[in-house]
Amino acid sequence: DIRHAEAESGEGPAAKRRKKTSVLSKVADRIRGLVGRTNKAQRLKEFETKLHSGKITVADIPKMFPENSELLVQIVKGPIGTKGARLSTNITIPGRYLVLLPYSDHIGLSSRIDDRKERDRLRKILAKLDVPEGMGLICRTIGEGHKAEDFEKDLGMLLKIWESASAALEEKNAPAIVYREPNLLERTVRDFLTDDIDEIVVDDPDAAKKLKADFAEFGCYDTRITLSNRAQPVFERYKVAEQVATVFNRVVQLPSGGYICIDETEALVAVDVNSGKNKNAKDQPENILRTNLEAAEEIARQVRLRNVGGLVVIDFIDMRTQRDRDAVQRAMATYVQPDRAKTRLLPISKFGLMEMTRQREHESVKDAVYDPCPYCNGSGRVKSPVSMSVEIQRRLKELLKRRTRKMSVRVIMHPTILERLKNDDAELLSELEEKYGKELSFRADPTMHMEQFRLVNPETNQEY
Repeated sequence: DIRHAEAESGEGPAAKRRKKTSVLSKVADRIRGLVGRTNKAQRLKEFETKLHSGKITVADIPKMFPENSELLVQIVKGPIGTKGARLSTNITIPGRYLVLLPYSDHIGLSSRIDDRKERDRLRKILAKLDVPEGMGLICRTIGEGHKAEDFEKDLGMLLKIWESASAALEEKNAPAIVYREPNLLERTVRDFLTDDIDEIVVDDPDAAKKLKADFAEFGCYDTRITLSNRAQPVFERYKVAEQVATVFNRVVQLPSGGYICIDETEALVAVDVNSGKNKNAKDQPENILRTNLEAAEEIARQVRLRNVGGLVVIDFIDMRTQRDRDAVQRAMATYVQPDRAKTRLLPISKFGLMEMTRQREHESVKDAVYDPCPYCNGSGRVKSPVSMSVEIQRRLKELLKRRTRKMSVRVIMHPTILERLKNDDAELLSELEEKYGKELSFRADPTMHMEQFRLVNPETNQEY
């Protein structure tokens, strides 16, 4: 136990704080020495300063960055669909409570920290930290309420990361990776472990051991790690798999009987709110408001679960009064507040439409798990048997009109389409035979696509 070991060391809180500060100063001094030399890190920093010194146009790029010049870039947005990854020279290294800005001297706070007194307190703490010249910091939202010691420890860890990245920068030639984000376990502790989480359950001893090490590094001592030894998998025990499965459902039910439909497209995400069974004529305005409020909460949740980004258009049930629209607007603003991704809401229109944008850093869960269907090319639809029957009849007429001599035609198609032809359209096909004096036959081929068919000579099997 780390706390117990420290208590036995005979050092009081003040001594331990001085020790931590001295370690932090040593790391900061090493960074200063590294940047002070004429090395790649220094040259790249000069490039960065030049890049932000004035108005830069496309014509200036060849002069500022000749061919074969090196740039340090960071992937800030992964590839999504047909769009490639987005790169930036604004390097940021996130920690538990702080974000290090190696190439900027900006000191700032998360905009989500609203309390003025707390903002002033945090600014004073950041001002006292031993930050190398030319570097900056941003206090993350989770840093609210934490002590100076937590920030000192976090900064020390971030400076070590940057020291390691700078050393790799000297050793490697472009293109090369000098720093990579930590694994999923460490990112979970760093980004998602908040004060309201009391316990983490894992079913892997190595993962539990790694979590404890990460907790010690990030200073998360209040969260309990439970190693599950049961034969039943953790996801099954806590019904996590069932909840994950709902993420891929198009329709999501609401408590009062209504439901929402979620459709992801290339341009936007459309969400339609429906009253469903919640249709009481006596209290219709109240029922509509209740359904819309429930929908607002569920939509905010689904957007986070599905990792939906970009433009989201929500079609709420029409509300008669501005008061009801304002109530839903306020509710939606409250429900999206915990979202780590930046969101922006526009007022609900008179038609009940709300436009919402959400920061997109990665592809949605649906796009990550599913590939477009090769059968329907991702549309989710194929031509109906009626449509295919009409198309086959049209092709037969064109073929039979062109041929004057006696001929036989065999039509090969999917069994579903053949079923339609044999039952509903049998008379039409008989009329074709009589009209053109040609012999028609039909065969089913289950390996064929629903939208494919072949007209062949039954004797030679050659396609007409």
